[in-house]
Amino acid sequence: MTRLVHRRNVLKGALGGAAVTVGLPFLDCFLNGNGTALAATGKELPVCFGTWYQGLGFDPGQWIPEKIGAGYTNKHQLRMFEPMKHKINIISGTKYFMDGRPLETHTSGYQISSTGALRGGVVYGASLDQIIAEQIGKRTRFRSLEASIGGGRRSFSKGVGATTNPAETSPAALYTRIFGPEFIDPNAAEFAPDPMVMARQSVLSAVKDERMDLMSQVGASDKARLEQYFTSLRDIENQLALEMQKPDPLPACHIPGESESGGTGDSVVEAEKNGTIFGKLLANAIACGQTRVVNIVLGSNGLRKPGQPLSWHVLTHEEPVDDKLGYQREVGWFVEWANTRFFDFIKAMDEMKEGDRSVLDRTAILWQTDHGYARTHTMDDLATLVVGGAGGRIKTGLHIRAAGDPQTRVGLTMQQVMGVSVNTWGGGSNTTSKTITELFA
Repeated sequence: MTRLVHRRNVLKGALGGAAVTVGLPFLDCFLNGNGTALAATGKELPVCFGTWYQGLGFDPGQWIPEKIGAGYTNKHQLRMFEPMKHKINIISGTKYFMDGRPLETHTSGYQISSTGALRGGVVYGASLDQIIAEQIGKRTRFRSLEASIGGGRRSFSKGVGATTNPAETSPAALYTRIFGPEFIDPNAAEFAPDPMVMARQSVLSAVKDERMDLMSQVGASDKARLEQYFTSLRDIENQLALEMQKPDPLPACHIPGESESGGTGDSVVEAEKNGTIFGKLLANAIACGQTRVVNIVLGSNGLRKPGQPLSWHVLTHEEPVDDKLGYQREVGWFVEWANTRFFDFIKAMDEMKEGDRSVLDRTAILWQTDHGYARTHTMDDLATLVVGGAGGRIKTGLHIRAAGDPQTRVGLTMQQVMGVSVNTWGGGSNTTSKTITELFA
């Protein structure tokens, strides 16, 4: 006969003669029926991944290069990328498939691009960045870092289910998270583990015997729940163990000066200032080994020029097409302004030199959007950019035409580039097992 397990049970152990405890999660038995190589170490610098979500797409006829393959020429709305086009791939022609579902404007596209499928109820799959983070982000202090420029705390980064990773809107707050008291300089001459980290690591190890005893007393469903709980604790223990080791030196790492926020309103002036700082902070976070996955959302819907009553989003529907230009003049200004913010971000990563290469060279940044043409909410002929070489795993400087193919081909390709063992990704008509082979080096 086993002893009764109740909600007040804790797992007890000992550390240096002192008692330590680990609480338990809610179990069924508690509830009712309703309930590149470094010279010093020989290790290759790790590959990294990032996403940039920018709403409202581009204007038809203003971005798709005439030439397929290498040596393409950027059209008007992508002309700011010309100095770095040898590190940029343009993928045109892909599509989001709705499968008869009603279109949630400015939302459905992001659901498909980030998770591979339209949402079914409130629970759906992990986002692309978190799938990749599971592969490459376990040995860093931050599994991923999210930032939002001019659009609130919304991000498209989420684990399995409905839990979204909120984005930082303040560069000062992000600076404190990355380079605050818990930051460990990988290039410091001396390394001393935090004694609190040492204690916490020992606490997790001290309850092993009681854990095994408890597992023998509970039913199958509670045993499964406890396994999940203890797996989470083991992940924490592994993370703490990393903090006990001196990090590998990283040649591009330096601590930036403390950041000042440009405010979190919807003015392009504030957003531009914040975007510049966020770009440098995230580039430094990768360079200093604090994370290998970063995500930025440029909140295009509410952005406006100072003194202008209409936002970028409203202009896409209200502004007439200019007869001479062939597109909406003010909307075109916003598109070029936003693309310049992205250019500044990838440039900041490319300026972080690591020998004769850069942080961007070991990173793949995926640029995605919600619609092909925002004025009419089209879901085809989507713009997608893949920037950076992912440590030599990606060919760059190409225009790839994938007319009518599901946009999830890009997501599947990025997963395989980052080492995720997957052959098929997506849901419904967005399911694909076809990668963009032209990108593989």
